Amino acid sequence: MKHDKIERNIGLMLVLILLAISIGGLVEIVPLFFIKDTVEVVKTADGKEMVRPYTPLEQRGRDIYIREGCYLCHSQMVRPFRDEALRYGHYSLAAESKYDHPFQWGSKRTGPDLARVGGKYSNDWHVKHLKDPRKVVEGSVMPNYPWLMDPLDTSDIAARMKALRTVGVPYSSGEEEYQRNVQTFGEEVAKTLRIEDAEANLKEQAQTGNYDGNKADVTEMDAMVAYLQVLGTMVDFKQFDDDYFATFR
Repeated sequence: MKHDKIERNIGLMLVLILLAISIGGLVEIVPLFFIKDTVEVVKTADGKEMVRPYTPLEQRGRDIYIREGCYLCHSQMVRPFRDEALRYGHYSLAAESKYDHPFQWGSKRTGPDLARVGGKYSNDWHVKHLKDPRKVVEGSVMPNYPWLMDPLDTSDIAARMKALRTVGVPYSSGEEEYQRNVQTFGEEVAKTLRIEDAEANLKEQAQTGNYDGNKADVTEMDAMVAYLQVLGTMVDFKQFDDDYFATFR
């Protein structure tokens, strides 16, 4: 069949377009019914989940990250290509983003990918970089964010966690849910997920971590740096064989 015949017959073209879309959709959708799970199982030796929800401070940092539009220039997805693995580390797992609403995957990289930036730089480096990027990265086009040194509003953290709880993030409210988190994540993590203690836990982590170098105040910088420092650090890839995660793909 000549191509010009298809282009001249709008009805035929619509039928063929729908046929092509249907075949492509089936190829993508049908295999999902035969895969047991597309989210990788990543647990410690004692059966606890490695990937946990963000602490109150980390979650506020993530909210600020989104508010400031950081995702417009930085992806959080290491793709399964050799060059990306050499630069950033192990490719990103679905499990690492299962508590992210919305997730930050993508391929737009005006700046480097941040999926595994946690622990790569010191807190002090991040503070300097966010205040004035060119002081640590010559020629950077990233804008300055000096206002992140302003005090952090902690009054609504419990409400934010309750909202995330409605979409499946296992922040706990009540003893029964707390004990469930103890079984899933361990007691130390479960304590940080209690909505009733959200504001106190946030302030305690900020004071202990001293992310912005100033213990006198809890700032937006504390939250932002706490969030950046946890990215990509939850899964201990040394505990898994090289081909383990391929079974989920």
